Amino acid sequence: MASPPLPASVLDLALVVPVVVIEDAGDAVPLARALVAGGLPAIEVTLRTPAALEAIGEIAREVPGAVVGAGTVIRSGQVAEAVAAGSRFLVSPGWTDVLLEAMRASGVPFLPGVSTASEVVALLERGVREMKFFPAQAAGGTAYLKSLSGPLPQARFCPTGGIGPASAPDYLALPNVGCVGGSWMLPQDAVAARDWGRVEALARAAAALSAGGTCR
Repeated sequence: MASPPLPASVLDLALVVPVVVIEDAGDAVPLARALVAGGLPAIEVTLRTPAALEAIGEIAREVPGAVVGAGTVIRSGQVAEAVAAGSRFLVSPGWTDVLLEAMRASGVPFLPGVSTASEVVALLERGVREMKFFPAQAAGGTAYLKSLSGPLPQARFCPTGGIGPASAPDYLALPNVGCVGGSWMLPQDAVAARDWGRVEALARAAAALSAGGTCR
């Protein structure tokens, strides 16, 4: 299977982007294969563990159907490391001008994180229209994003944080949401047991979600 072409926008990769924390790089390839087989090709590997960069490299080399990216990018130096490892997109929980310029210079699509209207306006001033909304549920959820769509219709979001299969369709129904991020298809017990069949089944259910809870 060839690697999917990388669109200009992270928001166009898939309706659901798995947010993955990998403790053991040896799990990266079978986990990614399960997600891709379930219909979730865009995989955000968070830079929260020492194994993350190695895991990104393994997925980039061994799982051609995956579009692997780096999440929890919080320092400008991590941008170059993540891209060198094989990341094809970048996601941050927040942003600074230094981090934003590093992501912009990377040559790959990126989503800087926001949680307030002021942060959204500041990014729009800098020419960025696509953002991560984090932590989605704690920061106001669908009601907050719906309120932003009136005065700031040019901004589009990938909400992440506290989202599950029950709430994801409500987010996807919003006009300013392109996709959602979450980890509900990767329960800790399934990953610990290396139950990749269960992960694939949960990924398939997540890939079938769309606005209003109907199948795509």
